[in-house]
This record gives sequence, structure tokens and C-alpha cells, in this order.
Amino acid sequence: MNPHLQLLQPYPFEKLRQLLGAAKPQRTGLGLVDLSIGEPKHPAPELAKVAITNAMAGLSGYPPTKGDLALRQSIASWLGRRYRIDAPNPETEVLPVLGSREALFAFAQTVIDPTRSSLVVCPNPFYQIYEGAALLAGAKPYYVNADPDRDFLSDWHSVPNEVWQQTQLLYVCTPGNPAGSVMPLSDWELLFNLADRYDFVIAADECYSEIYQDEQAPPLGSLEAAVALGRTDFARLVAFSSLSKRSNLPGLRSGFVAGHAELIEQFLLYRTYHGSAMSGLVTAASLAAWQDEQHVAQNRQAYRDKFDAVLPILSPVLEVTRPQASFYLWVQTPYDDAQFTLDLLERQAVKVLPGSYVSRTAHGVNPGENRIRIALVAPLDECVEGARRIAAFAQSIKA
Repeated sequence: MNPHLQLLQPYPFEKLRQLLGAAKPQRTGLGLVDLSIGEPKHPAPELAKVAITNAMAGLSGYPPTKGDLALRQSIASWLGRRYRIDAPNPETEVLPVLGSREALFAFAQTVIDPTRSSLVVCPNPFYQIYEGAALLAGAKPYYVNADPDRDFLSDWHSVPNEVWQQTQLLYVCTPGNPAGSVMPLSDWELLFNLADRYDFVIAADECYSEIYQDEQAPPLGSLEAAVALGRTDFARLVAFSSLSKRSNLPGLRSGFVAGHAELIEQFLLYRTYHGSAMSGLVTAASLAAWQDEQHVAQNRQAYRDKFDAVLPILSPVLEVTRPQASFYLWVQTPYDDAQFTLDLLERQAVKVLPGSYVSRTAHGVNPGENRIRIALVAPLDECVEGARRIAAFAQSIKA
């Protein structure tokens, strides 16, 4: 067996299952409110369902690994509109993928040179796929802790030069998971300069880019930042996005990568052997989704309604702020986050995720310690009920 498999840590939700497996509910009659997993629960757009039905006749042929040209053109056009840039070249700079998770993992296998010692830099807290991708590619992850004084953005200045010298790949997540913070242009300028100086590639995970608070101020994207800094060829950069959060289509497994043509070319070569071509049904639904913004705006408003309803309930009793983007709340707990999570389930039948489960102890600190992640994905009434129970639990602790 691949010895690197032994380096993989349990997934956060497996750890959560083990933690809560011995829970002893102290109240009967309370139904579970699950706010632990960031799985969208809003209805999928009808236009995607119709597109799938209409595409059923196309099942008799193998789909191209490069993806359908019409879909690549649609994604390129969307990128141009969304980020106010010239549309990327759909022939050389855009590639449909089976969700951002699959692509984020596979990209590391394409980029990492296993013949030399290398590091993969990633934020902390982080999406565990970054870590697993690095380890299975034969590299070592290096964690950059979130800085509470910078709205939980990673402190890239804290990374020593000798780490950058060994870096082959840098994962960034903006808007971030779990705090929802958006990287400013100054951070992008720093990272691009470092990538040029030390010869590494940047993988920008932007799966939360379309869930934001202010309709007049959408989050800055990596391709947008590159163009603003004169990097119109997107050198050393690939962006990853998905329809899972944007369009409530996590079961479709559809997304894209876009960026530097040379990197896309090599990634396409890898995927030719990887066996990850997008079916005609997924292509049809994806094409319909990327061409429509109405359902996306409605989706954003539904999340805003939840934040508007939940924050006034939680903020008087717990330290919590409204994020710039995403559908999470990153809440400080008065004591150990895992114990808080267990106590909350036992006393109020609400499930959340301990912050330390999406982080690693690095440089003497676990930046997720004494925090919980609350995913506001359930219907509004369930989120409100969950918030009321969490607030009641927090108040009982202080009493």
C-alpha cells in the first residue's frame, strides 16, 4: 500500500462522530438541529433539473476530458462578467472539473515534483483536502495560522524565507473557511511576488465567492487581483470554483479551474489519465447554472436573512461577528471547543463542529482552539431554533 496513506488524519466529521458517539442527551423531546456540515440545503435551481432532463439523449457517447466547448465558453464569460476582466481563453485557460474538491486534490499531484523535498503551504484553519493532497503527493504541509487581529486572514509575513524556498504549491482560500474573510489586494501582491521569487504555484480555492453580504461589493477574486497587478497571463495561478455553494448543487459535482495556460495544459494531461471527464448531463446543468444569476442572488439573500435572524440571538452571549462572505459563523467558546460541542449536543440537541477539528497545532498554537464553526445551511426556522438553544446553553454556563 502507499505508505503516505498512513499519514492521513481522520476527517473532521469522523472525529466529530467519535466525539458525539457517547453523548447522553439530558433533555427528551428535542429534535436534533444539525449545524455542523457545510452542505447547502436550499433548493437546487429548477433550470438545472430541466437541463438534465433535456440532455438525457446524450448518454450514448464518451464525454471529452477537456469538457464541452460551450461550457468552457460560458465559464469564461462568467469569469469576465463577475470579475470585470477580459474573459479568459476558453481553449487554454479554462477547464471544467468534477467539483472543486476533486480538482484541488488532483492539482497537487500534477504540480508536486516527488523527486525532491518540498512543502505545500496552506492556511490554518483549512480544508483538509489541502493537507491530504500534499501528503499523498509526497510533500509536507506547512500551516500558516489565521491572525485574529487581521480578521482571521493568514499571516503570510510570518512564513520564513527558508520555507518559501522549499515551497512548490500554496493553497489559499478566499473567502475563507471558516471565518469568511476576503484576502485584500495587498496580500495577493505579496503572494505573487513570493511565487515569482521562489518559483511556486498558487491554487486559489474560491468556492464561497458567490455567498457574500453586500451586493455592491462582491469579494475580490484571484484572477481579478492578478489582472489588477498587471499579471494578465495569470502566471503561476490557478483558481478553483464550484456550483455546490453558488447554486445549491453539491450533488452535481461540477466546477472549474481557470488560470495560467501552461498550468491548465499540464493539469489536462494529468486528468486525461485520471479519468474525470464531465458527463453530458452534468455539462447541461452546469451550462444552465453558470448562465443565470437570479437564483444566485436569491440564494445570497436567503443566507443574509439567516445572519440577520441569528446574530442578534447569539451576539449578546457569545463572541461572534458577521463574516464578509460564506455561510459560517466562527464563534468563540468560553472553554474547550470539543467539550463545548459535546455539552451543547447533550443539553440542547444542537450539533456544531469544534474549531480545533478544522485546524492543526502549528507554531505552538491551534488557531481553532476554543472556537466552533456553525453552518447556517438549514432552513431559516431551524437556524433560529438552533441559535436560541445555543444562546440558552451559553447563558446557563454563565449562570
